Amino acid sequence: MNVFKYLCHQRPDRSFFFRGHQFPVCSRCTGFLVGTFVFLVFACFVQINYTFDLLCLSIILQIPYIIDGSTQYLGYRESNNILRFITGFIGSFGLIIMAIIFALILRQIL
Repeated sequence: MNVFKYLCHQRPDRSFFFRGHQFPVCSRCTGFLVGTFVFLVFACFVQINYTFDLLCLSIILQIPYIIDGSTQYLGYRESNNILRFITGFIGSFGLIIMAIIFALILRQIL
């Protein structure tokens, strides 16, 4: 748990539990980690063309977790762990695609 304390708030009310043990990251971060793993495995088997359209899609995929997190932070509503996981999972696809595209752009510049 101590390793992840720098990456996640680890609040028990926003984390999953398995057999009485809290996950080392919150439910949204769990979604990010699972989604990133799923995307990377998928990318090993499928050729992905990183285009401007895919960059736009990656931005759209991040909107749900931004809305969920910010409306919860501002006190407009309280989210639940399943919704946090789903928005984190979807958002991870957008975040990893964006990171890859920016890395490819940087590689061309340098």
